[in-house]
Amino acid sequence: MGGVYRFLLTPRWWGINVFALLAIPFCVFMGSWQLSRFDARVDEHRTATKQAASYRTEAPRPLDGLLPVDKRTSGMQTTATGRYGRQLLVPGRELDGKSGFYVLTLLRTGSGKALPVVRGWLPGPADAAKAPVPPTGEVTVTGALQASETPGDNGVSAQGGLPAGQTGAISAASLVNLVPDRVYDAWVTLNTADSGMKAVPAKAPEGSGLDLKAFQNLGYTGEWFVFAGFVVFMWFRLVRREVEAARDAELGLVPEEQSPAVVV
Repeated sequence: MGGVYRFLLTPRWWGINVFALLAIPFCVFMGSWQLSRFDARVDEHRTATKQAASYRTEAPRPLDGLLPVDKRTSGMQTTATGRYGRQLLVPGRELDGKSGFYVLTLLRTGSGKALPVVRGWLPGPADAAKAPVPPTGEVTVTGALQASETPGDNGVSAQGGLPAGQTGAISAASLVNLVPDRVYDAWVTLNTADSGMKAVPAKAPEGSGLDLKAFQNLGYTGEWFVFAGFVVFMWFRLVRREVEAARDAELGLVPEEQSPAVVV
């Protein structure tokens, strides 16, 4: 390499070149990995959607045979028999673009545990007077099996200090201090809502939807590719500046440094 490009072989530029050669493929690799994570979440979302559609046509299975709830069993049709007990309201839930609340009733089963059952949704602020009284006597419920909710995920409220008779999340951890029963670490949303309420559709398993985390992966993909392009841009810019400085020096266009002032 001759002429003005000999500076590329100097120790200083060796360091710059090695950094660029390592940084560019690393950024491309990380960007490709983040893109693969986004693609995987898209595939999971499609699979979960197809899975939910197929589950609606399947015969319901006994509850105990589907526990614990995972990505495979979430959304499956299940059936349980028992007697309704304590009823709670779950405020701040949207359905069809409207704000309302779930009516959640504990079904005491023969196993000695209570199954949280979402009997339906009603519009407006949570109001116990609007919630229909659960059926009496022994009942058999059929609906979609759901995993316990985690506050802060999928729009689940993390607020505390709710009025008595309300809960922010449907989970055994949230209900343990609200009801005297031992509670299943799962819940069911009825296929057909009880009197005057709308049925609550089953949710996709956690982590299988196109949520904020999925689009974060897409955003990180762009950031890594942009950074790779920035490294290339800066390398060429530095080379160009070095070449121009070298040519100016050959032509004698580089101004001489001023001599220090002489103190008399």
